[in-house]
Amino acid sequence: MGGNLSAFVGVVSLVTALAAALWAMLRLRARRGIATATQRATYEVLHTAGLAAEPLRAGLSTVGAAKAVRHLRALVGAAGLALTDREALLALDGRGAHHGEQLLAAARRAASAGRSTVLGESELRCDLVDCPVRGAVVAPLSADGRVVGALVAISDEQPAPGLVQATLETAHWAGDQLALAELDSSRERLARAEVRALRAQISPHFIYNALTAIGSFVRTDPERARELILEFAEFTRYSFRAHGEFTTLAEELRSIDRYLTIERARFGERLQVRLQIAPEVLPVTLPFLCLQPLVENAVRHGLSRKPGTGMVSIEARDAGAECHITVEDDGVGMDPTTLAAGIAELAGSDPTDDPGQHVGLSNVDERLRSAFGDKFGLVVETGLGSGTKVSMRVPKFHPGVRAGS
Repeated sequence: MGGNLSAFVGVVSLVTALAAALWAMLRLRARRGIATATQRATYEVLHTAGLAAEPLRAGLSTVGAAKAVRHLRALVGAAGLALTDREALLALDGRGAHHGEQLLAAARRAASAGRSTVLGESELRCDLVDCPVRGAVVAPLSADGRVVGALVAISDEQPAPGLVQATLETAHWAGDQLALAELDSSRERLARAEVRALRAQISPHFIYNALTAIGSFVRTDPERARELILEFAEFTRYSFRAHGEFTTLAEELRSIDRYLTIERARFGERLQVRLQIAPEVLPVTLPFLCLQPLVENAVRHGLSRKPGTGMVSIEARDAGAECHITVEDDGVGMDPTTLAAGIAELAGSDPTDDPGQHVGLSNVDERLRSAFGDKFGLVVETGLGSGTKVSMRVPKFHPGVRAGS
């Protein structure tokens, strides 16, 4: 009897242990299910936000609003959603299209006051007997401190606090995307202005010298003068092109070759040039007119203040994910301590010179950093009597950077 009792107790203990293990496993699976559901929901929200952000980053327009509004409605969880600027309804997704004029009027009021508002049935009356719209939440869209429009969430019931909060948060997030769009646009305008400034600095100095050099061959060697005029025409066509802030290394070097052809006509055998270019880096994209100032600066340092022959070396080599470019001269160099005043000092200007004649290398440095990041600025090595070497690193591939863009 005692043996049977012991066996029975053992079976009960085993069943109890198995039940506890099964219960623990079920709880673990439940927790994992909750975690998986939470992760999935987080992913869906972030994915939807990303889809809405891309068109908003292009600015508040009819096209961008039409692409973003469906994803914004999913973020808010509204029956319908509209996007407006301060004057017009740009896009509407879901219910409520027949309330367009009422929604636009409310959006204009909210934009003017800079405050959100909740609309009830009394403010959204219409002639449709079975109209599903029962209310709306109107939130201003602010970009960089300016109200640029409104986001309107349409509800098929009296707007609940959850919908109000979701609308306000989504409007705030959308406003941030529009502010980033304005920042991108400002950067592009600044980049274009910097290129225009660089052209203005280069063109008077170079054009005067180029025409003088060409003029010296008109009588003595008309054919050479004709060739130089064609080179000059191609150089100016490239330098003053109206499209694209970026170009390829091959295009930049082709323009520099034309520049050096004209400079050789001026200086003759005094100007020596050494090129060492790896073919695999020729397609690399870099800011438009970023090498020309370095080469012009090297020619001036290598010849203007040095008696006899001057050597200018241009090298571009493959460095894995990057292209390393150097422009070096064997001119008089400069005291390294003067670099503390900024890279623009490298133009070698005299205080009495016309500052408009000096190429702003700071412009190139700033554009490199703006395009690729701070670690991609110019690096300068110089010393009195030791010449000057200016180096840059350019990534072979960089998001959003391509030739002609």
